[in-house]
Amino acid sequence: MTKPYVKYCGAVTQEDVDCIAQSQADAIGFIFAPSKRQVHPDQVKQWLAQTKCEKDIAGVFVNEKIQKVCDITKHIPLDIVQLHGDETREHAKEIKEQTGAIVWKVFHHEPNLTGTLEKMTAFAPFVDGFLIDAKVKGMRGGSGTAFAWEAVPSYVQHAKHLRKNCVIAGGVTPVTITELLAYGPEAIDLSSGIEENGKKSNAKIKALEERMLNDVRISK
Repeated sequence: MTKPYVKYCGAVTQEDVDCIAQSQADAIGFIFAPSKRQVHPDQVKQWLAQTKCEKDIAGVFVNEKIQKVCDITKHIPLDIVQLHGDETREHAKEIKEQTGAIVWKVFHHEPNLTGTLEKMTAFAPFVDGFLIDAKVKGMRGGSGTAFAWEAVPSYVQHAKHLRKNCVIAGGVTPVTITELLAYGPEAIDLSSGIEENGKKSNAKIKALEERMLNDVRISK
């Protein structure tokens, strides 16, 4: 398989940004929703001004007002807008039209795949991709919990059928990456899996990337 698209999310300091900028990730993510990793757009703009970061810049929002999402997207600017709440199709459509950014809608894995696959179909005309995360009570994401990865091929195939991207998140670490790669994800999102004491860890990123690149062939 070819190397998946990789996003390291939840950067909260200049050091985190530096760490991810030097990695082999394709994207860096910032969380603008209430969370232990929430950051202010002005901080992000300042960090990115200080560190040359040739990655796609993603912003995570949860049930945010459309105007605020648009303002932040323009201010930084963001390449990817990740909608992690109960946003409607109209909400996603409006953000896509107003920002011109890539829009990902997040859905949580359910043991019965039908519901999630139907949601993907319903949102397909209004977004560019989907992010599938583990369902953890009281948490929108960043739980560090994996879902049943046997379901990954179903999500990936359905997204391909809809001509959309599909990102897999939740519980991905240097230890589990090889197991996940066996299911053929085309994109992966990590946050806590590459952290030590709440900070992004160069050692963990290096370990993860070595294992990932051992399992895949590099293709441009």
